[in-house]
Amino acid sequence: MRKYKETPPIHDPLLIPSHDQMETMDVNVKKYDSTGMFHWCPSKDIEKVILTRSEAAMTVLSGHVVVCIFGDVKSAVVGLRNLVMPLRASNFHYHELKPIVFVGSLEYLKRSGRRSTTSPKSPYCPPLSRADLRAVNINLCDMCVILSANQNNIDDASLQDKECILASLNIKSMLFDDSIGLLQANSQGFTPPGMDRSSPENSPVHGLVRQTSVTTGANIPIITELVNDSNVQFLDQDDDDDPDTELYLTQPFACGTAFAVSVLDSLMSATYFNDNILTLIRTLVTGGATPELEGLLAEENALRGGYSTPQTLANRDRCRVAQLALYDGPFADLGDGGCYGDLFCKALKTYNMLCFGIYRLRDAHLSAPSQCTKRYVITNPPYEFELVPTDLIFCLMQFDHNAGQSRATLSHSSHSSHSSSKKSSSVHSVNTSTRAGRSKSREPRDKQKYVPL
Repeated sequence: MRKYKETPPIHDPLLIPSHDQMETMDVNVKKYDSTGMFHWCPSKDIEKVILTRSEAAMTVLSGHVVVCIFGDVKSAVVGLRNLVMPLRASNFHYHELKPIVFVGSLEYLKRSGRRSTTSPKSPYCPPLSRADLRAVNINLCDMCVILSANQNNIDDASLQDKECILASLNIKSMLFDDSIGLLQANSQGFTPPGMDRSSPENSPVHGLVRQTSVTTGANIPIITELVNDSNVQFLDQDDDDDPDTELYLTQPFACGTAFAVSVLDSLMSATYFNDNILTLIRTLVTGGATPELEGLLAEENALRGGYSTPQTLANRDRCRVAQLALYDGPFADLGDGGCYGDLFCKALKTYNMLCFGIYRLRDAHLSAPSQCTKRYVITNPPYEFELVPTDLIFCLMQFDHNAGQSRATLSHSSHSSHSSSKKSSSVHSVNTSTRAGRSKSREPRDKQKYVPL
């Protein structure tokens, strides 16, 4: 009998354990485009990435991004690639990529998804309905994006956003049985490597997370595209803003649940007066850019795969946006009444992270715990601005080369071990050298069982 050198077995990705599955993906499946700026996979037939309702229900999705899009065979293509590319930037490790599920008309998705099938973890589902939304576990998603390609077909400005608004209200009126995973996802944010974020029994967030037994769609993080700024008044039924209030002063805009086309105009104006803003916009909006990438998109209007050379892999080493939780970890002492300026200096000097804003619960000022998970953004607060434990901090962090090689992941305490299997696989891994001196013992959290589509 012929003998072979003993090598690690190659498993069927559907059968291997979850932690081995993600490790195998990192070694064998992950690829980048020719510029090294984005994750890339060979083009697939769109029929192979379409999920029926029953298939979506059997694919236990969690921590994913749901994109609800309205359009038909006659609608204009909105450019889904521009939405997908920042979520597939190469400064994320493969196991940190969030699955993206498109829900909409099959005919429209076939037209607009021709160039999106080169992105990993991007399945498609047919038409919008509550049954479809439940099948894709919208209550466990990290974000729901609502888009429409039919605005230009309507002359009445007040009706241009009707599909997006009705879809948003429909989702908010839904009821779900499992709220624990959702509320924990909203309260913990995305913590960079080296930051412990277990939630002990005495944590103020722990009391908030465990209170409700039924989740409403109002707790689902949603962002709705609007063409007409004045239509923002219809998004929140509990919002008492005056209809004549400017967009940037309304609650949906402050909470990040509404995105108007006019926002892009303001970004362009800011770039005119300060050319350095363009670099920040590229990081926040496009995931980064290089002259090679811009030339490729200008000539071919598509990404192509390439070899992972030291030159292209060097493009992964760029900063990215993260959310830092304050209720636990190295910044817990500042989260309870500390000053934002002290947090800014500590994060910059110790972890090379640049903080630039706070994501605060709307009802954080109330003495009694609130079930509302709405948050609003406070940009560049003053030095003496007081922090609260439930705050999430927007920051720019450096790329961590070791995060994709370590199997140790951010751990959770025993009360959240059941829901940890529902958490997003985007949670970053812990740098073992950072936590070596900590007194608490941690157990690695199981990684998600995801198969690239």
